[in-house]
Amino acid sequence: MVPFGRNHQGAKHKDPRPKTKDQNRNDHHPVSTSTFIDTVDSATGSGPMMRASVLCDVARLEIRDVPRPVIASHEVLVRVAAVGICGTDAHIFAGHANYNTNERGQPIPLALQPQILGHEISGTIEEVGQGVSDLRPGDRVVIDQGLNCVSRRRERLCDYCRTGDSHQCEFYREHGITGLPGGLADFIAVPAVNAVKITTNLSFISAALVEPLGCVIHSSDTVAKTRTRYSFTADKPDQRVRSVLICGAGPAGLLFIQYLRNVIGYSGSLCVSDPNKRKRALAKKLGADQAIDPTASDLIEVVREHSSGKGVEYLIEASGAGEVFASIPGLVCKQAAVLLYGHGHAGTDLSVMNNILFKEPQIVASVGASGGFDADGRPMVYKRALSLIENKQIDVEAFITHHYKSFEQVSAALSGGMQEEDYVKGVVVL
Repeated sequence: MVPFGRNHQGAKHKDPRPKTKDQNRNDHHPVSTSTFIDTVDSATGSGPMMRASVLCDVARLEIRDVPRPVIASHEVLVRVAAVGICGTDAHIFAGHANYNTNERGQPIPLALQPQILGHEISGTIEEVGQGVSDLRPGDRVVIDQGLNCVSRRRERLCDYCRTGDSHQCEFYREHGITGLPGGLADFIAVPAVNAVKITTNLSFISAALVEPLGCVIHSSDTVAKTRTRYSFTADKPDQRVRSVLICGAGPAGLLFIQYLRNVIGYSGSLCVSDPNKRKRALAKKLGADQAIDPTASDLIEVVREHSSGKGVEYLIEASGAGEVFASIPGLVCKQAAVLLYGHGHAGTDLSVMNNILFKEPQIVASVGASGGFDADGRPMVYKRALSLIENKQIDVEAFITHHYKSFEQVSAALSGGMQEEDYVKGVVVL
C-alpha cells in the first residue's frame, strides 16, 4: 500500500554516475533535430537510413527515409517495437500545441522544423555505445523520453533533478514532444540510463504504457507531497478522503482508478464521469463504484449522493474538457484537493474560476513522469510503473482498443480515429 501522504521519489538525490566534465549543451545526437530533418531531402544514402513518420506541417504526416541515428559512447540504439498514441500527439498534429521552442520560448513552425512524434516507447536494444556495460543487444526495454541532468551526464545536478522533479530539469528536452526525434521511426537513440530493461515476458504493447502510468504515479506523488486538508492516511477520520471523483475515463482516468484501488489501497466511494459508454463500462470493471454519463444525468446531484451530500474531498480532472470547470464548485467540498491532470480545456471562460476559488481548494498541477533516480541513474518512477504492470497490479491491456500496424495508419488515427466511439487507447505496433 502506498500512503497518500509520503513522497516516494526521495527528498535528495546525488548524481549516481561517475563525475564527468559538465555538459551544458545538448550533445545527445551528432546532428541537431533541425538538421536531422533538413538533410532528409538531400540525403545521398551514404549512411544508414531508416523509415519514419515525419510531421511536416499541421495535420500533414509523410513517411520518409531519414538518417539512422549514430550513437555516442553512453547511448543505446533501440529498434522501436511499439509506440502509444497520446492526446499530446493529437494536439501537436492538429496545431493546437507546439512544444518545440526557440531560445525565446516561441514555437518553431513545423514547416521550418518538422518533427517525429511518439513518446510512449518500447523496443529492443540494437546497438550499445562503448561506455555502456549494463545493457546489451537484444535486451527488451522501455524508454524514458526525457533528457535531464543525469541523462546528459552533468557533473552538477540542477535543483529540480536533485530534489526528485526531473521533469522540470533546467536543461530538459523530450523525444517526440519538444523537437527531438520520437518513437514513430524504425530506431531511436537515447542515453543508456533512459532505457529501462523489461525482465518479464511483458508484451511490447503493454510496455509502451509505462510512460502514461508514470505520469499518473508522479501526479499522485505530487498530491501526496502537498499539505491538503484531506488525505488518504490522515490520523483523524474526518480528515480522510472518503469520496473521489475522476472526470474522464480515458486511459489516464482508467489508470487513476487502478492506482487508487490497487496501489494506494483506497476503498471509499469512487465515482467516474464520462459521456462514452465503453469507457464507463471499463471504469466499472476496473474499480469505480459509479460511472456517470454527464449528458444523461445531473452530475452534481449523483456525486453528492455518494459524498454525504457535500461533494468529494478529492477530484481528479483527467478529461481536458473545459466545461468541467463550471461544475467543479458543486462537485467538491470546501478545501478539497483538486488535481488538474488533463490538458486542453479550450473555450473556457476564466470567470468560472471565481466560484471554484471561493471554496478554497488545494489545486495541484502536475505534468510528466518526473521523479528521482535509482543508483544506476535510471528513473525511479518509470521503474515503479514497469513493475506495477509486470506484477499485474495495473491492467493496461483492458483498454488498448486499437492496434496500428504501420506508419501509414498513424495519420488516420490522429486526424479523427481517436474520436471514434469505440476508441480508448491506440498503440502503433511495428
